[in-house]
Amino acid sequence: MHRSLVVLALSTAFLAAGACSKQEGDGQGGAGGMPPPEVGVVVMQRGDVPLTKEAVGRLSAFRSADVRARVPGVLQRRLYEEGSDVRQGQPLFQIDPAPLAAALAQAQGALAQAQASAANAHAAAERARSLIDGKFISQADYDNAIAAERTSAAAVKAAEAAVQAARINLGYATVRSPISGRAGKQQVTEGALVGQGEATLLTTVDQLDPMYIDFSVGVAELAQIRAAGATRDNGASRIQVLLPDGRPYDRAGTLDFSGDTVDPATGAVQLRARIANPDGALLPGTFVTLRATLGHTRNAFLVPQVAVQRDQQGAYVMVVGKDGKVARKDVTLDRQKGSDWVVRSGVADGDQVIVSGLQRVQPGAPAKAVPAQAQGGEGAPAQPAAPAAANGG
Repeated sequence: MHRSLVVLALSTAFLAAGACSKQEGDGQGGAGGMPPPEVGVVVMQRGDVPLTKEAVGRLSAFRSADVRARVPGVLQRRLYEEGSDVRQGQPLFQIDPAPLAAALAQAQGALAQAQASAANAHAAAERARSLIDGKFISQADYDNAIAAERTSAAAVKAAEAAVQAARINLGYATVRSPISGRAGKQQVTEGALVGQGEATLLTTVDQLDPMYIDFSVGVAELAQIRAAGATRDNGASRIQVLLPDGRPYDRAGTLDFSGDTVDPATGAVQLRARIANPDGALLPGTFVTLRATLGHTRNAFLVPQVAVQRDQQGAYVMVVGKDGKVARKDVTLDRQKGSDWVVRSGVADGDQVIVSGLQRVQPGAPAKAVPAQAQGGEGAPAQPAAPAAANGG
């Protein structure tokens, strides 16, 4: 009797435990009693991806003009403050004008003498014209009078040109700035003889607004840009400059010149950008880091590098389909851009690419897609993407 009661009690306990286990399994649902894993996804959207290049460039003046002595003489004084901004036509130096003024006076005297001789010759020619009709003078005398008139008229023109040249030389005694810009250091001191046999360099004026940035792109990088199918936006290429201390310059530049030949010494193509410098913060000769946007890749996708996996078949990503199941999609990688891959084929608009929780999913299995930003960093990181074959931006 006592043994029968014990067996009955144990049977009842086993039946109750089985009912509870069945009820819990029915509440969880899914195969093996486990819910679908939660994964972080990024929704793909096709767009234009900027094609950028980071390089080191050197600043140079927009225009640089050498100020030279164009006439010989003794330098008397400097008329500007070294390192100051000057205007076009502003006097910078004064050369002793006395010898040049004397040369002008001499040329003017020669002109007056030529004009007097021309007046006499003209009067003689007029008399010859009035006498030749009556045969009062010979034909030879008439011809000599006319020739003398023409010669004296030519002498007047030559004297006038000499006066003009002497006046120009006297004007060169005041050396003026050929352009507006910043005047440099004085190269010759006062009292020195300048312009004797050559145009002596006195100083240099640099126009600093705008400025040029000279940099280069390797042939391989240029080929990568073309292979990527990037479109060149004429006049719209954007240049961002980082100053030597790492601060970004507050104005953007534009691509101004692109060379068509390769430098055999460096194997690179020369490029040049133009950037505004109204405050004079940029100085010629400074090396700066620049990020140049050289065009755009049309209709491309940006896929986070953590989402890209590789096997013997190549690169692929895992996506959560509309049916809630995971699928593999093989992708064609173009280039790296920051922490993303630029992908041109393999994914479509609206695809939910898995970026976290990859180790918990299998193709064909269900998964719960959650926006990666709202997931809060759950899930182990995906295996890192392989290094880019070429860093084209």
